[in-house]
Amino acid sequence: MESMHRSVEVVYKKVPGYNDDRASGDLHFAFFQMAYVISGKGILGINGHRMPYQKGNLMLLTPNDRHHFTTETDTEFLLIRFYSSHIKEYRSKTIDHMECLLYYASHLSGCILRNPADFPLVDALVSSLLHSLNYEGIYNEDLTIHFVNALIVIAARNIASIKPVDISTNTDKRILEIINHIQTHIFNPSKLRSSVIAGRFGVSGSYLGAYFKEQCGETLQHFIAMYKIRLIEHRLQFSDQRINEIAHEFGFADESHLNKFFKKHKDGVTLTSWRKGIRN
Repeated sequence: MESMHRSVEVVYKKVPGYNDDRASGDLHFAFFQMAYVISGKGILGINGHRMPYQKGNLMLLTPNDRHHFTTETDTEFLLIRFYSSHIKEYRSKTIDHMECLLYYASHLSGCILRNPADFPLVDALVSSLLHSLNYEGIYNEDLTIHFVNALIVIAARNIASIKPVDISTNTDKRILEIINHIQTHIFNPSKLRSSVIAGRFGVSGSYLGAYFKEQCGETLQHFIAMYKIRLIEHRLQFSDQRINEIAHEFGFADESHLNKFFKKHKDGVTLTSWRKGIRN
C-alpha cells in the first residue's frame, strides 16, 4: 500500500495513450486521492467496475478503493492526495462529518461533480495548483493547502447531494453516525434492519423511525431505499455488470426481486429500459 510523507501532496502526471497500469495489480493507497483530468480520456477501473473518464472530470479515490487507469489517449492528471488526518484538522462551520461524506465516493465512482456551476471553479483551482507547482514563491505551501481545501469542500458538497435533503447543519451527531452505518452496510440487508440499527446506536426500536424522520425529514426506510436506488443507477449507467450481478451485490434474492424494487421507486420503469435510456 502506497503512503506519503506529508499530509497533503499535489502531483502532475502525464500518461501516454494505451497505457494500462494494472501490470502490478490494482493500486491501493493509505490516503484519499482526487484525480482531475486536465486532458485525455480513458477508463478508471475501481473496485471491479469500469468508469469512463474525460477532460474536466474529478474523481475521488478513498483509502478503501482498489483502482487502475487505462488511458485511451495521452492523459494529463493533477493528483491531489491527503490523509484522513488532514480532513479531521479542517474546521468547517457548515459541513458535518466531512470525512464520512468523502468516504461515500467509493460507492459512487466516476466523476463526482454533479453541480454544473462547480466545473469552472474546479478548473480554476486546478490551474492555480499547477501554477503553485511551478512557482516556488513565499507562502506557496500555504496557498496550496487553501486550494486543496477548497477542492475538498467542493467535492464534499457534490457528494452531499446523497444525504437526506432536509438534514440540518446542526443535526444530532448520532444521526450522522446512523447514516454512515447505512452507507457502509448498504450491500448487507441484514445490517439495515431497524432492530439492528436501533441496537447498534442505543435507540428504542419503536422510537427510531420517528427520531430519524424528525432529524432528516424523511423516513429511515425511504432513505435506505433511495440510497440503494442511487447506487443501482450508477451501476446501470457506468458499469457493464449484468442485472443479476447487481441484484447479488445488493443482497436481492434474484433479478426479478431487484426489478420489482426498482420499478416501485422509479414510477414503473424497468432496470433494462432505464439503462438503455440513460446510455442513449
